[in-house]
Amino acid sequence: MAQVLEFRLPDLGEGLTEAEIVRWLVEVGDVVAVDQPVVEVETAKAMVDVPCPYAGVVTARYGEEGSELPVGAPLITVAVGAPASGGPAEVPQTEARETEGSGNVLVGYGTSDAPARRRRVRREQQVLAPVNGRPAPEAPEAVQGPVAVISPLVRRLARENGLDLRALTGSGPDGLILRADVEHALRTAATPAPATAAATATATAPAGTRVPLKGVRGAVADKLSRSRTEIPDATCWVDADATELMRARTAMNAAGGPKISLIALLARICTAALARFPELNSTVDTAAREIVRLDAVHLGFAAQTERGLVVPVVKDAQGRDAESLSAEFARLTESARTGSLTPAELTGGTFTLNNYGVFGVDGSTPIINHPEAAMLGVGRIVPKPWVHEGELAVRQVVQLSLTFDHRVCDGGTAGGFLRYVADCVEQPAVLLRTL
Repeated sequence: MAQVLEFRLPDLGEGLTEAEIVRWLVEVGDVVAVDQPVVEVETAKAMVDVPCPYAGVVTARYGEEGSELPVGAPLITVAVGAPASGGPAEVPQTEARETEGSGNVLVGYGTSDAPARRRRVRREQQVLAPVNGRPAPEAPEAVQGPVAVISPLVRRLARENGLDLRALTGSGPDGLILRADVEHALRTAATPAPATAAATATATAPAGTRVPLKGVRGAVADKLSRSRTEIPDATCWVDADATELMRARTAMNAAGGPKISLIALLARICTAALARFPELNSTVDTAAREIVRLDAVHLGFAAQTERGLVVPVVKDAQGRDAESLSAEFARLTESARTGSLTPAELTGGTFTLNNYGVFGVDGSTPIINHPEAAMLGVGRIVPKPWVHEGELAVRQVVQLSLTFDHRVCDGGTAGGFLRYVADCVEQPAVLLRTL
């Protein structure tokens, strides 16, 4: 007797509560193996292929491409074992968790108990679904009880806008209320009455294209808004003569061996500066009203991709030399371009290096990558007139800017950090004193 097992969207880690279905990798009726990817989803952190922990025949899929599902919502059902010869057979939930599954699964792959209300519904309605193109199981009816919301982000959005979730009908599996449901209700509440809507739109609303703030773009918007709201930031900047740094890099690469990137040299300078000014490698615990100075430097760097801005993180950068940093920057940059960065590679940063000079601009005022305390911005390196050793000369000049959290330090510390960075850029031999 075959059994139908329900596979739910697993906990993808790093506090993620929902994901958008980008592309289904299987169809109803397909045979899947243990750990075979069945769907590609996009979270606020990265693109992820989700493998199924069961082997069998896909009997149903939940969610269309482009829709969002909360963690714990059903993804697919799989018929496991011999095909059924009779009518529908009930599958106890305990059996579903004990039947053959993968030992190599993400957090939450059917191993965590759902609330009792949801568990009873699934036990009563989970049946063997016909395959090979015949109808899939009907969606379970909504039940009375607590509001069907899994995502704390959805609850917060409703709470902040004074919306009663009990008045909504969820469009998700089992009647789950999704963020799209809340946003639709808020838009409806803000829409003028039909008699005046057309006139209002004609008079005040210019024509344009609406782009949803979701996925990577939405995550960036939320983080930058939170940074501006919570962090009292300040920016200082200085011009530096990078001629000797460029010569040093040329000499290093001419000596043979792996090539050293410019950003790796700047990262090495940053870690040396943070060792001297540890206040800038910290975070603020607002609840405890404490500044937490961090031991390790997990160095983030801004990378522009087709999916938007992402900030991969080089872990334990303070222990890496220029060659190791170059290799890690190259690996993470390639992963960013292909969309294969993992959530772990996009989180946990303690300080960010932003080389916006690649866009051909001289300066900027970076927004701190919350909850970090500082970000160093580097402009383009271009030939400019410069007084060198008492004479006017053409030198390779760069503008450096530091945005810092004024709660963790005062301007003297920030200025000292930035001046040390500039000194290392102008005279790379200064860095040898810290080795």
